[in-house]
Amino acid sequence: MVQLTVRHDSFPIAGTFTISRGSKTSVEVVVAELTADGVVGRGECVPYARYGESIDSVMAQIREFGAAVEAGQDRAGLNATMPAGAARNALDSAMWDLEAKRSGVPVWRAAGLPAEPVPLVTAYTLSLDTPENMAASAARNATRPLFKLKLTGEGDLERVAAVREAAPDTRLIVDANEGWSAAMVEPFSEKLAELGVEMIEQPLPAAEDALLADVAHPIPLCADESAHARHGFEDLVGKYEMINIKLDKTGGLTEALALKAMAEAAGMEIMVGCMLATSLGMAPAFMVAQGAKVVDLDGPLLLARDRDPAFEFQGSTMLPPTAALWG
Repeated sequence: MVQLTVRHDSFPIAGTFTISRGSKTSVEVVVAELTADGVVGRGECVPYARYGESIDSVMAQIREFGAAVEAGQDRAGLNATMPAGAARNALDSAMWDLEAKRSGVPVWRAAGLPAEPVPLVTAYTLSLDTPENMAASAARNATRPLFKLKLTGEGDLERVAAVREAAPDTRLIVDANEGWSAAMVEPFSEKLAELGVEMIEQPLPAAEDALLADVAHPIPLCADESAHARHGFEDLVGKYEMINIKLDKTGGLTEALALKAMAEAAGMEIMVGCMLATSLGMAPAFMVAQGAKVVDLDGPLLLARDRDPAFEFQGSTMLPPTAALWG
């Protein structure tokens, strides 16, 4: 017999985290726990207002669809009946964790990964700010190998130039979070290429994706807000060279692995990202991130306090999660 419990947890951010849509000082997550045979499987998700989610709506959805899980529904059944999104991510992740703990078979092996997970280097995010403040943050973290800069539109070239000067040896990717206009894409990407930027994430609002098919860009474009699960993936082909797979959008590890395989078959490069969350939220994504071109799972590094146990970081290198954390 499986028993479900759901709760809301809050974790403080180290400072303020700002993107083009606003700022936050805490991380609000929902945790689903499945208990059976004296062991507990856990999954964490981040309700995201951009997709019409809230703490209350996600918790209600988990309880609604979790009833079938308590009655014996498996992951395939959950994936077929529950909509993609944060709520399904929490349930799916908890199911993977519970299965691993009950069987003694780690998630990586059960998921069919070709080898045991290896350490990964994650991007480190620089929050949207003035050029001077972003440069100061870059200088404090100049030993990190990869920055992701949060951008917004006007003033972005100055922001990136300031960071490049402050950290000349650090690789750069940028994320506009839908903040650019179509007229910005070509000239901005040309200038950013000169500054050594390697990827531009979601330059335009998702509804304007069609414009990207006819815009020159020397830097690969990566779909984020436009990319969710396998349904609708075909609409991205020919507009983006990369896809950012986030489990809170795919609705869990089960769908994320399938989406990764579909994207690779279509010739797209893989980025694995996250909402701002704790180590528990990063652990399932770590499995998908094996072999990805870009890994962006730095959520725990941006928190003032993480879970215990948590990921072990050596600078920007993440060691594989322990079984006590997840999987």
